[in-house]
Amino acid sequence: MAAKNATAGAAVAKKPKPLTEEELLKAPEKDYMNDAQLAFFKQRLLELREQMLQNADDTGQHLRENEVTTDPSDRATLEEEYTLELRTRDRERKLLKKVEKSLRMIDDGSYGWCEETGEPIGIPRLLARPTATLSLEAQERRERVQKLYGD
Repeated sequence: MAAKNATAGAAVAKKPKPLTEEELLKAPEKDYMNDAQLAFFKQRLLELREQMLQNADDTGQHLRENEVTTDPSDRATLEEEYTLELRTRDRERKLLKKVEKSLRMIDDGSYGWCEETGEPIGIPRLLARPTATLSLEAQERRERVQKLYGD
């Protein structure tokens, strides 16, 4: 019976308590991308994905609502609003792909590590851009090369 209680206690201990941004920033370097930190970023990415999917649904609903107007100025304004909304959804669609990739990286254990150098990306950078796959230095280097040689 004692072994069963010890096992149950271990199962409870494995589930990390949710961290705050402040706790993430204060964490020692040796704890980088531990289970609690991965859980924090996974939750943040899932919330971002849900928000983008909801925005896409709202846009679809909005576009299906056919507003009929005879005034050319009003019609032009509506067209401009639709164009802007669709452009925004297109950017979110591209971001959604990055969110999905980041969620896969959390599952495979590579999240938080630079794809080029293998170095830690860093908590502050991931808080600002949870889909980052490059360290700040690698990203700056890539941008300099793109600026010099184009895409």
